[in-house]
Amino acid sequence: MTPLRLGYLYGIGAYLLWGFFPLYFKLLRPTGPLEILAHRIVWSVLFVALLLGALRNVGFLRALLRRRAALAGIVAAAALIAVNWGTYIYGVSSDRVVETALGYFINPLVVVLLGVTVLREQLRAAQWVALGIGGSAVAVLAVDYGRLPWLALTLAFSFAGYGLIKKRLGLPAAEGLFVESAVLALPALGYLAWLSSQGGMTFGHVSAGHTALLVLAGAATAIPLLLFAGAANRLPLTGLGMIQYLAPILQLACGVLIFHEPMPQARLAGFALVWLALVVFTADAIRAARQSRNTSRVPTPVPTP
Repeated sequence: MTPLRLGYLYGIGAYLLWGFFPLYFKLLRPTGPLEILAHRIVWSVLFVALLLGALRNVGFLRALLRRRAALAGIVAAAALIAVNWGTYIYGVSSDRVVETALGYFINPLVVVLLGVTVLREQLRAAQWVALGIGGSAVAVLAVDYGRLPWLALTLAFSFAGYGLIKKRLGLPAAEGLFVESAVLALPALGYLAWLSSQGGMTFGHVSAGHTALLVLAGAATAIPLLLFAGAANRLPLTGLGMIQYLAPILQLACGVLIFHEPMPQARLAGFALVWLALVVFTADAIRAARQSRNTSRVPTPVPTP
């Protein structure tokens, strides 16, 4: 199997798993969002620690501890991913799966916005058009909801900020997830201990299947991230960009077709504007990638003596 085909298999596998996350988190009821988040963090640490131990890849910790700037970045990334995970779990638990899907639809546009505001990047005209259409979509959805779609915006901005920090840190997927989860593990364990002392812990008190699903939250978190890392190492950015919409499409389908969340005409119009923005954004990215490839194929003139 070619690396390119393997990369697409990894990428599709990752986004399929993320796309069906609403079904998984619905199975964790009656556990509350904060308890689910705490279990997700704790079991992620244990799962990735076992994986790294099996791969005999623990030496990276010593080198990382000497990089103070990297440690500060990891703490910031950990805080952002905790906000992202917690917001997503809350959205699914409160029957707002459609709004969580919206967050991941607009995430690529937020990434572009951060590129302008944080990295001072220069945008092409089509990218500005996509951002304008995306802003109009948020306005339409705010009118429909009677408020800003804050849950979707929180998901989009937290994940875009997390991606920005991760890009600068350059940590491998498993090692990065382990350190980020380890930073959050102590607060998570503290919350679980407090919850248990208050008699509010559901872990071990619902059913054996429910307990197993909470434990498997660590593997459910780590596996798609590892698959995504395998895809990112093998696919061009345009290929990865095309399949990233698979997850929110599946999440939207879960919200509308399985959980029967409402989709009035105004909300559908807002989503249509988001999709139009993504079409403009993706078409521009593909065109830019083709131009870059064509430029790279032009032979460099050989100077004559």
